[in-house]
Amino acid sequence: MAVKWTGGHSSSILCLNVNTEGLVASGAERGELTLWDGGGTPAGQLQLPKADDVTSVVFSPRHPTRLYTSHGETISLLDVRSLKDPVECFHVNEEEINCLSVNETDNFLAAADDSGAIKVMDLENKKVSRSLRHSNICSSVVFRPQRPQSLVSCGLDMQVMLWNLQKARPLWTTNLQECGTEEDSPQSAGQFFNPPLAHSLSVASCGNVFSCGAQDGKVRIFRVTGVKCERELEFQGHSLGVSQVLFMPEAYWLLTGGNDGKVLLWDISSDVGKQQKSPAKSLQRRKAQAPASTRKDGKLNEVASNDHARVLPKLTIEHGEKVNWISCAEIKGSKRVLVADQSSSVSVYPLPEL
Repeated sequence: MAVKWTGGHSSSILCLNVNTEGLVASGAERGELTLWDGGGTPAGQLQLPKADDVTSVVFSPRHPTRLYTSHGETISLLDVRSLKDPVECFHVNEEEINCLSVNETDNFLAAADDSGAIKVMDLENKKVSRSLRHSNICSSVVFRPQRPQSLVSCGLDMQVMLWNLQKARPLWTTNLQECGTEEDSPQSAGQFFNPPLAHSLSVASCGNVFSCGAQDGKVRIFRVTGVKCERELEFQGHSLGVSQVLFMPEAYWLLTGGNDGKVLLWDISSDVGKQQKSPAKSLQRRKAQAPASTRKDGKLNEVASNDHARVLPKLTIEHGEKVNWISCAEIKGSKRVLVADQSSSVSVYPLPEL
């Protein structure tokens, strides 16, 4: 059973983030922002101006006391040691911001919005250094670890793009609707009615492998090779759209959350990470994975592995509510997955030793 963190919000929680010291931030509808200690006790609360929904919260990788939040078209910088009026506010986006990302050297911040724009701010000079663009709502943008000038983005235009801050145009673009496998062609009826609108991205700690979750229920894994990307793997575990993907610090362990109310844990280390292996071969693999386990009411049950499945989840958490955001934290020496949904509480589940 999940442990529930309550008392921090009165409305639906939309986003989560954890700093290097284990402090958790959550943003909710109507401008609510809460800080939590590792025990699930609210450590600070703030009502942001204009009561716009708090859509993204990101701690600075280098300065764990700095928290960037997006609410409406505004980015606010907060000091978590003294949670009161924002230290600074930036108005660089023209429409509601969906996602923030700060690079690991803490000198650039990217903000993706409903117009499809990604505004990249130089945090030292406090001005926009790049404006990048999708043709529809940009839902996610992430800087790559170990590549502070490089980022990936995705949107409801079904595009996934690789960018370098030296250039205003993407280095590489793919349309998810056009990259189906032979057995699942883009013309298939299911995809026609449920197009792969891209919702979420996460980059593995190596910086070269990233995942994308989409409305068609599939997770796609890409590898960056120089100035382009190759699709390494595609698998499905959710019956509805994949709202969240999150690579864990351990190489190639991936959490996914869906509109079907499930949170799944995947180990894709045997399918990616081998530089010499071609993407085509990884797509054609039919190797049965080790049996997965499923969690219902806090119990783990063995599930028979399917010989035809390429990749099966190692753990299924039947959360039961549409997942808005997932994050991962180490609490009392063991890993936990934090889940935000339509409710005003954070659900916390234990994860097995990886």
